[in-house]
Amino acid sequence: MLTRPLGATDLQVSVLGFGGAPLGNMYQPVSDKEARDTLAAALNSGLNFFDTAPHYGAGLSERRIGDAIRGAHVKNCVVSTKVGRLLYPDSNADVEALRHGFVTPMPFEQRYDYSYDGIMRSWEDSLIRLGLASVDMLLVHDIGIDTHREFHKDRWMEFTAAGGYRALEELRAGGQVRAIGLGVNEIKVCEAALDVGQFDCFLLAGRYTLLEQNGCLELFSRCLATNTSIIVGGPFNSGILATGATGLQTGNYNYVPATAEIIERVSKIEAICREFDISLAAAALQLPLAHNVVASVIPGLASVASVNQALNWIETKTPAEFWNVLKESNLLAADVPIPLFENSHGDC
Repeated sequence: MLTRPLGATDLQVSVLGFGGAPLGNMYQPVSDKEARDTLAAALNSGLNFFDTAPHYGAGLSERRIGDAIRGAHVKNCVVSTKVGRLLYPDSNADVEALRHGFVTPMPFEQRYDYSYDGIMRSWEDSLIRLGLASVDMLLVHDIGIDTHREFHKDRWMEFTAAGGYRALEELRAGGQVRAIGLGVNEIKVCEAALDVGQFDCFLLAGRYTLLEQNGCLELFSRCLATNTSIIVGGPFNSGILATGATGLQTGNYNYVPATAEIIERVSKIEAICREFDISLAAAALQLPLAHNVVASVIPGLASVASVNQALNWIETKTPAEFWNVLKESNLLAADVPIPLFENSHGDC
């Protein structure tokens, strides 16, 4: 599996990474056996970058990913987890119900805390759930106005004035983590973070995809100047770029049912994909990797089949003509880099 450097660190991450949200039982249960088999398939296929978070199933994803990596004795694995939410025991938790988007047996509730103490505790708690002595990357999770609305200023002050960023800096300087960043769905908060300190990466979900690119390009230019890598999460925009819009099932867009405008745009992209005999999902996975600031793209993976499918999609050859037709049809921004496949596995 092709790898790329992460910012100015010595970390090398596989261009196809493992998004761990589905293994927290996102929207539907994944059995322990299926989770183990999925992670084994990913490790055996050469994926070395695994992203998780306390939020994903109230710690369930962390436990599963930690067990797999610890048991595999793989030395070059890069593990990222997130800070900003603390988990507390909840004896009244309805483990049969959907809670915060997850159907998880873990009886915990969560509370936001971006302060110095909150980030330090979150890091320590994650190490225990993972069963690992260290993690490579800590990402500040879901800090931004879209998540916190009227409380955003308070949360941002926790992170900046109450020592949250200082905690990350101390952990990186002390060698306890090798990279720090944000894990968010918002462009503006990444731009604001660049004014706060030095970040190695931003995991930006759903904002640089086959459906939308323009809003990211100014941020990406700043990231190149500061040696801050981008990890692209949510490459399928919550599902619609995997399922398409013309089949029996239309996936969500940004976690909610797609609007008529989005469905129409996806349908037009699908028509060009059919013309070139290219999977919509393959195009969605490959496009982000064409930008030289992007280190990895991490779809959520929940089964052995999904791992194998993602591998096939990432290796599909997509001719330049296909991408140029998308640009000519105003379905792709004119100045967005396109994948090239001159070499084995492509310089995509």
